[in-house]
Amino acid sequence: MATRFHVDVPLSAGVQIVLPPNATRHVQVLRLQPGAALTLFDGLGGQWQAEVLAMGRREVTVQVLAHAPVECELPVAVTLALGMPANERMDTVVEKAAELGAAGLQPLVCERSVLRVAGDRAQRKSEHWQAVAVSACEQSGRNRVPEVAAAQPLRDWLRGWAAAVPGGVDGPASPQGLLLSLDPQAPPLWSWLAGRPRAVGADCAWQDRPRIVLLSGPEGGLSSTEQAAAVEAGFQPVSLGSRVLRADTAPLAALSTIACWAAARIDPSA
Repeated sequence: MATRFHVDVPLSAGVQIVLPPNATRHVQVLRLQPGAALTLFDGLGGQWQAEVLAMGRREVTVQVLAHAPVECELPVAVTLALGMPANERMDTVVEKAAELGAAGLQPLVCERSVLRVAGDRAQRKSEHWQAVAVSACEQSGRNRVPEVAAAQPLRDWLRGWAAAVPGGVDGPASPQGLLLSLDPQAPPLWSWLAGRPRAVGADCAWQDRPRIVLLSGPEGGLSSTEQAAAVEAGFQPVSLGSRVLRADTAPLAALSTIACWAAARIDPSA
């Protein structure tokens, strides 16, 4: 299998490009030679065959060849909105969420948050987590990179959601899609999802997939005031069963549950 790299420019057959610095260092460490095969993706869909043209001390030039329309996205677009876990656990959440197929991540500062960032630091953190997501996509075979937004306070983020009946996979399309929030006192996510109507089929265009936004709290969870504000904004409370999961485990467990549910609801013969 050819080494995979993300490049942040639109690709087309026949063009020559210089690899970005991280990819250049990787190619140099592997000691690849002119003619070596690479796989490139630009996040716009599919992937490209390429080969090394020239190895320089500071630059690696490659030739873009044929396009392969490979898609491995989930049949629903899931955005994880989460109270940022402390220490380096957020890196792990971003990495694993990208591997599991999240369409986007929204870091939040909540009442009980230990990690609090704002301003320039929030932007730097977002750029760092975006690089983590890119690396996870290179490793896992995804050709579309989830967007990691800049962190913001939960109360500000919730103001952006109108208090409306969720739609998307649950009924007529709405701008919000299906809005869910994790609450240990609520009905289990899997039993609640089991009663939802069938999702769209696997032939749905990538940009037209049903949308799910999942809100998860930091260490200690969302406060009662935050849970009430989420419900007022249109979020449906759900739980992950009787066990108490860590702040960095809960959103990944919920994402995996939703991914399995969405795949199981697709019946090619329907």
